[in-house]
Amino acid sequence: MKNDIAIIGLGKMGGNIALRLRQRGWKVLGFDKGYDFSKIKNLPTPRTVIFSVPHNAVDAVGNAVGKFLEEGDIILDLGNSFYKDTIRRAKEYSKKKIKFVDVGISGGPAGARYGASLMVGGDKKTFDNIYDLLKDIAREDGIKFFEGAGAGHFVKMVHNGIEYGMMQSLAEGFTVLKKSKYKIDLRKAAEIYNKGSVIESRLVGWLADAFREYGEDLKKVSGKVGYTGEGEWTVKTAKEFGVPAKVLKEAVDFRKRSHKKPSWTGKLLSALRGQFGGHSIR
Repeated sequence: MKNDIAIIGLGKMGGNIALRLRQRGWKVLGFDKGYDFSKIKNLPTPRTVIFSVPHNAVDAVGNAVGKFLEEGDIILDLGNSFYKDTIRRAKEYSKKKIKFVDVGISGGPAGARYGASLMVGGDKKTFDNIYDLLKDIAREDGIKFFEGAGAGHFVKMVHNGIEYGMMQSLAEGFTVLKKSKYKIDLRKAAEIYNKGSVIESRLVGWLADAFREYGEDLKKVSGKVGYTGEGEWTVKTAKEFGVPAKVLKEAVDFRKRSHKKPSWTGKLLSALRGQFGGHSIR
């Protein structure tokens, strides 16, 4: 067996990461809500612990787990945390000589199970020490290192902002197609867009899948679009840097407005979120 590790959070992402790592020879100690974290102390040292929890739970989980960690141990935060929070956490853990590594992860539950895209921050020495672990989580050639605490989460934050904008443009474009007098088959449009066109992408593929699964009317899909805040972090950071981000801001604002004014465009966004992230479509 490879080194023992612990994973805290066995949801859509953490559970699939655990399965992937076990398949690759890792001995995984898994924890979910209500578990006794004291078993972490029994891991071989230096211990490696993966957090796969929502960003607003990282501090609480860290406080609960931290009492069982020692100098030289490593925490990998695979959640979508705000990069400034990550910088703070890395400083706090460094006082205890515990490494806190930020890992932005993309690819949804399927990526977690079959190979994800990883954007890793922190220091190069620690990155090199955990590379074998990261390699077994990632898809082939799916790891890039960015120097500095919070850098990996910063790159992932901007990724999420871009994702909002790309999804919004697809939803608006397909709403125009739907309004056309030509009675265009939207699934066929998505399929041909995804066969060598300039906008060919995983998102377009997921949109075609959504039409196949839910039908073109999307009757069972909510026009109220869920959002978890990461896109808004990008907009606020762009404003802080003095960078115009009109497309990204409108994409965030649209999701907020959709809870008062649901629409078919909103249904498209909800359907997309359901396909790639396993989010609720209701």
